[in-house]
Order: sequence, then structure tokens, then C-alpha cells
Amino acid sequence: MKLRIVSALVAAACAFGAGGAQAQISDGVIKIGVMNDMSGLYADISGPGALVAARLAVEDFGAAAKGLKVEILGADHQNKPDVGSTIARSWYDRDGVDVIVDVPTSSVALAINQITREKGKAFLVSGAATADLTGKACSPNTIHWTYDTWMLANGTGSAIVKTGGDTWFFLTADYAFGHALERDTEAVVVKNGGKVVGKVRHPFPGTDFSSFLLQAQASKAKIIGLANAGGDTINSIKQAAEFGLTRRGQNLAGMLVFINDIHSLGLNTAQGLILTETFYWDLNDQTRAWSKRFAERHNGRMPSMVQAGVYSAVLHYLKAVEALKSDDGTKVIEQMKKMPTDDPLFGKGSIRADGRKIHPAYLFEVKTPAESKGPWDYYKLRATIPAAEAFRPLNQGECPLVK
Repeated sequence: MKLRIVSALVAAACAFGAGGAQAQISDGVIKIGVMNDMSGLYADISGPGALVAARLAVEDFGAAAKGLKVEILGADHQNKPDVGSTIARSWYDRDGVDVIVDVPTSSVALAINQITREKGKAFLVSGAATADLTGKACSPNTIHWTYDTWMLANGTGSAIVKTGGDTWFFLTADYAFGHALERDTEAVVVKNGGKVVGKVRHPFPGTDFSSFLLQAQASKAKIIGLANAGGDTINSIKQAAEFGLTRRGQNLAGMLVFINDIHSLGLNTAQGLILTETFYWDLNDQTRAWSKRFAERHNGRMPSMVQAGVYSAVLHYLKAVEALKSDDGTKVIEQMKKMPTDDPLFGKGSIRADGRKIHPAYLFEVKTPAESKGPWDYYKLRATIPAAEAFRPLNQGECPLVK
């Protein structure tokens, strides 16, 4: 169940302000736990690649040269809240882990969000999507880093409705993430004058979507909104193609689609999909340079936005620990909010009182095979959503931390 991967970077304490400052680091070590799906339907978008990203962040921060000892642990939560909770408690109580990072699968993240608050540790969410993490479930010990359901709904959903996709049927993964994404997208569809004509929820994870797709077909909705992710999205799109849904005039809207999904589907199947992401390896010179380093360590695979988010979050966390000269979880999260964010992948940004990391989002369209110039050249940029507009307004989330 548990995969333990440790990277230790050791140097003399003097570079970090000598003994007094070092003594404020618990056990003399900063322990970072990367928890995610290492072998299941989210392994490509998170998994071992998130460990690669975390190690790159430690290296680029220069922990060894600054006299900091950092250990990175990895674990597979199997997309199960009880498994994730057990690992989190063990990490915090027995192994001295200071911060847990990543955690796709919203139900697992919500459980760890509460445990982290109880233990006074730090939680940096990159993989989970539910916007409730900065809403009713917000915590002074959690930062939601990369994306969320509100952002996805207001990027992809709004764009599709405005271009004529005004009747929707939702195919939804039956757990916290799917419910939140369906809820947030339905609100956007209705706000923009569209109508939801039906919805169905499939088991998580799912394999056979045929009965659900037949219901979607019978609804005659223009848009079939896929409120799922990873392997569920891939299988939904493949089976929809087999049923010929798009040939009959219905269109698929992948509400959470990653570049890894496009790679698995191939451009022949995925071309024309509209999607929203906060990172793409080919955005600029900085993203290309970092992604090349990542790919060299990850079997030639380009990073997902989740893996990029792990890098960005860990880098900012270490900067805050250095500034604070402590790894006390609650205090480090507070320090992270005070400091502007700046890294080569997401650029300059900030962290709000509700724990929402703020940066731009991008509306992409998947290229045709003829438009692609080579491996992983999959997206063309349709619009940039400014940081100030990409995420839910602070006063609308009902976060108790917002005064």
C-alpha cells in the first residue's frame, strides 16, 4: 500500500543561520509527503511524476547549499479516503512529516484537509479539484494550488455555452469531485442562458459507460459534459466515439482534461476538444526548459498541470520555511500567504486568505493531427483568463477565514 521514497539533501547548518535557526526545524529535517494515486486511473496525471516534480523543486531551491535537510516520502492512497487518512495520520504522528502535497481525488483531500488542521501541519493541494477546499471546508493549514471546479466550469463551461452549446447532459463521477464539478458547471450553464436536460452518475472508477452514454444520447442534449477525470474521461470519450455520438451531432465537453489524457487518446480522437488548464509545457521558454528537465527524468513524458503544481507549491513552501526559520505547519501556511508567489511555471501570483492560489488559466483547443508539429504538441491557445478572473471571487466562497 505504501510507497516510501526518500531523497535526503544534507549540508552544514551554518548556511541556514547556524544552530538556533536549524533547531526550529522539527527533528532537524523538513519532511515532505507526496501522496497520490501511484498506480490507478490518476497515476499518469499525478503519480510518480509528482515525486519527480517535488525533487526538482528541492534542487532548484538549493536546499543543500542552504544547510537544509529535506526528505521526500511518497505514498499511494489508492483513491480511498480511509487509506489516505491512515497514511496521513501515520506520517504526521510517527514519521514526522511536516507537509503533505498533491492528493488527487477530492474525497481523499477533504479527509486529509481535516486531519492536517487537527495536527497543525501543512497541506498543499495540487491534484484535487473541489472548490470546497477554499469554500465551506477551507482551513488555515491548507492551500489549494493548481486548479479547482469553479475555474474549470467558468473556463470551459462558459466558453461552450457562449458558442452555442446551450443544452447539456452530465455524465458525472459519483464522488465529491464529480458532484462539485457538475454543480459548478451547471451554475455557469444556467447563468449564461443554457439548460441542463439531464444527468447521470457513474461508479468511481468506472469501466463500462455504455448505459450512461445511451441515456446521454437519448436526451438529445447538444453537449455531453464529462464531470470526471483521468481514466474515466479517457474511457468515456473512447466509448462515445464507438457509439458515434459526435457523428450524430452531439459534442463532448471534457470538464477536466489533462495533456496526459490527450496523449492516451491520440489527436484523431481528441481533436477539437475545448479544455481549461493552468499550465502547459509549451507556453513559453521557461515552461519549455523546465518541462524538458522533467521529461528527462520521467520517461520522456511531459508534465501535467498537477505535476507542475507540485513543483510550484513545494518551491514556495521551502521559501516560506527559510523566511520563517521554522516548519511549524500553521505558521508556514500563514507565511506563504504573506509572500508573493513567483516561479518559472505559473509566473507571479498570490495566495488569498481562503487558501486559494491565484494565477492565470488558459482555454485551449486540441489540435488536429495536421496541426501538430511533433510529440506532445497538442494544444492551441484560444484565450487567456486573467488571474483576477480565473477563480471564484473571495466573497462568494463562504470560507470562514474570510472576514
